[in-house]
Amino acid sequence: MKHLELYKKLEQRYPATLRCPWDNDGIMCMSDPDREVRRVLITLDITEDAVGKAIEEEFDLILSHHPLIFRGISHMDVRDSVPRRLIALAGEGITALSYHTRLDAAKGGVNDALAELLELEDVSEFEVEGVPMGRIGELAGEMTPKAFALYVKQRLDAEQAVMADGGSSIRRVAVMGGAGDDAVQAAREAGADAFVTGELKYHTLSDAHLCDMTLLALGHYETEQPVCQNLYDTLRALLPEAEIEIYHANTLYRL
Repeated sequence: MKHLELYKKLEQRYPATLRCPWDNDGIMCMSDPDREVRRVLITLDITEDAVGKAIEEEFDLILSHHPLIFRGISHMDVRDSVPRRLIALAGEGITALSYHTRLDAAKGGVNDALAELLELEDVSEFEVEGVPMGRIGELAGEMTPKAFALYVKQRLDAEQAVMADGGSSIRRVAVMGGAGDDAVQAAREAGADAFVTGELKYHTLSDAHLCDMTLLALGHYETEQPVCQNLYDTLRALLPEAEIEIYHANTLYRL
């Protein structure tokens, strides 16, 4: 399959209609649309290290969740990190495709992957900013907030969990990977006893008791990385002959 063909198939699976209006994703770099897809690197972020690996190990396509080009580019100066990565990719003929908020909302995307990892049952969608981005489902049995926090931390293999106790037992759980402040009210209105996300502001956490809902933040990377396996499975079905690898691009450490 050629690079442009793969892009069109992914556009069908993760349509732009699911993308938030402020977002920028899709093609980040494609210097040779007719190049055959042979080696694909899947990563949450197209970091300098990810680009270096793609070049050194002769990958011809990178598929990411976070867009390499997000706020726009005013120049192509290699002293700036984003242009430097784009120039390096284009110079080697490596395509970069990113699927951001539409991958949050799409079937089998970020939030379905998170719900699956937490083994939620009877999962359904709820809207955030007018997009069906969040997921909500049931635990197999009720848990205390502390027991639930430890369970989620273990399931995500997270280094830490920041919890605000909502004051009641947990059965119905809402999830949204990444930054979750804008989804707290929507999760509450959906009937969640707890809301699991990547990061929350201090004041959002401190007001959890006012909404009778436990809030749990485990890290942006930790709540979104699980989707890379779903992307791997999608590409494996589309590209049975290609070599596909997941790259862990986390550059943050908690000491």
